[in-house]
This record gives sequence, C-alpha cells and structure tokens, in this order.
Amino acid sequence: MVWYPPPMMTHQATLIDGKALAGTIRERVREAAEAHRRAGRPVRLDAILASDDSGAAIYARNQASVCEAVGIEYVLHELPGGSKYDDIAGRVLLLNTDDEVHAIMVHLPLPAEIDTERIQSLIDVSKDVEGVNPANIGRVVYGRRSLVPCTALAVMEMIESTGIALRGTRCVIVGASNIVGKPVAVLLMKAEATVISTNKYTKDLASLARTADVLVSAAGVPGLITADMVKPGAVVVDVGINRITMPDGTRRTVGDVAFDEVAGVAGHLSPVPGGVGPMTVAMLMRNTVQSMERSR
Repeated sequence: MVWYPPPMMTHQATLIDGKALAGTIRERVREAAEAHRRAGRPVRLDAILASDDSGAAIYARNQASVCEAVGIEYVLHELPGGSKYDDIAGRVLLLNTDDEVHAIMVHLPLPAEIDTERIQSLIDVSKDVEGVNPANIGRVVYGRRSLVPCTALAVMEMIESTGIALRGTRCVIVGASNIVGKPVAVLLMKAEATVISTNKYTKDLASLARTADVLVSAAGVPGLITADMVKPGAVVVDVGINRITMPDGTRRTVGDVAFDEVAGVAGHLSPVPGGVGPMTVAMLMRNTVQSMERSR
C-alpha cells in the first residue's frame, strides 16, 4: 500500500466582520433614539453639503437612509458648489447657536479653495459628532471615547471585539493622519499598550510591523501590508480604502492589506470593504445620540 501524507492544514484568520459589529451598534442606537423620540426628544443630525462632488452627494443620500433606519432625523443643508468660505462658515456658526441642533457635520470635499481644517475648527465641540474639531481630537489624550474621530473609534471597537488584552501588547500604526493614525495611537496608549507610530519616512517598516501583536494600517497605499510583514496570530485592522483599476478595466475597492495572503498568517483580520467603513458610520450614529444626551 502506498502511503500518502495527510493534506496540509492551511491557516485562515478569523474575520473581524465590520458589518456585523456595526449592525449590533446600530440596533442599540435605534433603541436609544426610539426611547428619546417617545420622550419628546428626537435625535437629529444636521449636515452641510457644499460641493458639486458626486461622491459627496451619494454619501449624503446614503447617510440619510442610515439615519432613517435608526430613527435619527437627518437635516441636510445644501449650499451651492461654488460657495465661499464665509457662506460655509456662516452656516456652521448659525447651527452652533441653534438650540434645536445638537449634532453637526460637514461633508467633504469642500471647494478646493476652502481650508477644510479651518471650517472644522468652527464646529461647536459639543456638537462635533465626527470628532474633527482639533479640540475634540486633543481630548483623546485624556481618554475620551465619544465625540472623537469616528474612524479611530471604529478601529478600537474592532480591535477590542477580538478579545485581545491590550495591556502590554505591542501595537504598530502605519500612517499618522490627524483623524485616524494619531488618535488610534493615543487610544491604544490609554489602553496601556506599547505603541509605535510610523509614517512614510519610517525606515524598515517591514521589520517593525513583524513585531506587532496589533497592526493597524491607515496609509492609503493598496497592498502595502504583505504576509511577510505580519506576525503570526496578530490582529490586523485595515483602514485603507483605495480604488484601483483592474486589468479588465473594472474598478475595485481594496485596502492597504494584501488580504488573501495576510489571511494565512494573521489571527484576526478586517476586510475591505465590509470592515472599518460600516463601523465608522455606526460610530457617527452613536456619537449623534451621545451628543443629544449631553445637550439635555
């Protein structure tokens, strides 16, 4: 009889399902919003759209649908695509002073000549549900977990959903943007992890990444993180959302992580799409409810 060796067992990472996690959070938001509505305190989100960008308009419509699904009133303030700084700033300041408004966001992109950060800094910190006002970003240092950047909150929720004990773990953050990379790094520090923040000038990124128990990539570079850069069993969260053209001419959304090959090494891995994206929207909805509750 000829002996054949048993087939090789291939490892497959556990999926961090952003859609499922977001669904759970949205249900809690819906229950809270319904309770507030019955008490005569409806939850409301006011959004400003001042762009001719078709993507921004689609996002605004999708956001309206999400709000409707969870029982949040959505008021869209549409300004002409050629609006000037004073037009947009004036609308933000007007909403700041309206006691009926307790949640404000500004859809991006704004017209090219508008300083986005300057506009965001005008949003009342107590109504800034995207957490983009520099004051709210700064509050992350003190351990605040609401009204801070939604994507950073999404990343933390996804990491914690794996059950990993963050205290003492080594976390490597690839990308150091003000609304994702830096806030995530600080939130992980508050969890008493050892954190390494990297940027485009970091030398030997691969060696650093291989030491990470938790690896978060928010660089916006398709396929940047490959299997040889991942520690076996690591938690890997992919924040990258990149549109690429395939050989057949079709367009596809991919992350920073080479998903198929990294799935054979990582312990937990988030997909793109279906990972951080849905969770970011869920965090916005949760922030909106919390903003209303604080205002009351």
